[in-house]
Amino acid sequence: MFFLICHELAFVLFLLCLCKIEALTEQDSRAMVLKLFARYLDLCRKLQRTYYLEPAGSKGQWCLDDYQFLPFLWGSSQLTDDGPLEPKQAIDERFYRDLSNDYLYLSAIKFINEVKTGPFFEHSSTLHDISNVAHWSKVNQGMIKMYYGEVLDKFPIAQHILFGNLISFDPVPKPTGE
Repeated sequence: MFFLICHELAFVLFLLCLCKIEALTEQDSRAMVLKLFARYLDLCRKLQRTYYLEPAGSKGQWCLDDYQFLPFLWGSSQLTDDGPLEPKQAIDERFYRDLSNDYLYLSAIKFINEVKTGPFFEHSSTLHDISNVAHWSKVNQGMIKMYYGEVLDKFPIAQHILFGNLISFDPVPKPTGE
């Protein structure tokens, strides 16, 4: 059985639909990410471990993670706003172990280290390279561009999106570099 990044996208689109019908509001946005999405991740990780779900379309060490992307995008944003550490500290076990319950990015790093063996720079080289970026704001800008290029702009993922009244098929311009 396979687990795809598009499952993560489907959950986020579900949250978007809840916003569009006003079941959730802009005031709920922080809780949507830090509570609802975090609980979703916990459930997914439990399912992945329990049923040995294999990632589909993984790029191995050259991708952020085999199963998820948004904890890195939203997590880097969270750390930009109120992070107690620098990007290079995020891959240090002392930090991700102690702070993973409070920060999505660190929770994702912790999960990777729990399910993969060997040195981090070998099994997660892209994340290791990202840890050398000086500021979380730069990490976040890169994550936004990468999400567009690796998720939203890929037909094998986008083909699973159901469009309709709540989610229209209006093209969005690509993010520009700064």
